[in-house]
Amino acid sequence: MNVPNILTSLRIILVPVLVLVFYLPFEWRYLASASIFFVAAVTDWFDGYLARRWNQTTPFGAFFDPVADKIMVATALCLLIEEFGALWMTVPSMIIIGREIVISALREWMAELGKRTSVAVNRIGKLKTAAQMMAITLLLLTPAPLAGIIGYVGLALLYASSVLTLWSMYVYIRAAWPDLSPFSKG
Repeated sequence: MNVPNILTSLRIILVPVLVLVFYLPFEWRYLASASIFFVAAVTDWFDGYLARRWNQTTPFGAFFDPVADKIMVATALCLLIEEFGALWMTVPSMIIIGREIVISALREWMAELGKRTSVAVNRIGKLKTAAQMMAITLLLLTPAPLAGIIGYVGLALLYASSVLTLWSMYVYIRAAWPDLSPFSKG
């Protein structure tokens, strides 16, 4: 175990903590939930940075880092869908969750073909992740019904991240298309 792997493990442990805190019958649950998610978002960036900087990449980290991210994001989005109970929250959330499933499957497929680097994380994916993390943090701060500048900025960022989600999915699929196409020589 090294520091980056500990941070990844912490993110996984924080998922049930986030859910538990979110359902507490206290008004401060919004700030606490947003804080927990924010800590998880920071560890997402920090563990990757440290793993590269300290040359501590491991098979555990390579597998669990993206899994931890997707579990945390999907869980938080599901909590927000339930909290707001509105189509305007559900649609971008389902786009984001659906894309994560598709790209995870695509990465697995490409890894099986020995071409994992053709669907490696790119700048659009990093921008999408940053927008998602900020959006979810701000929306977790906002009780339903949506009100105030924090909630509306969070919602705008959620929609921006869903657009970036679709864009990055297009980029990944386009890069992998020669290996996915039924007309490819494979």
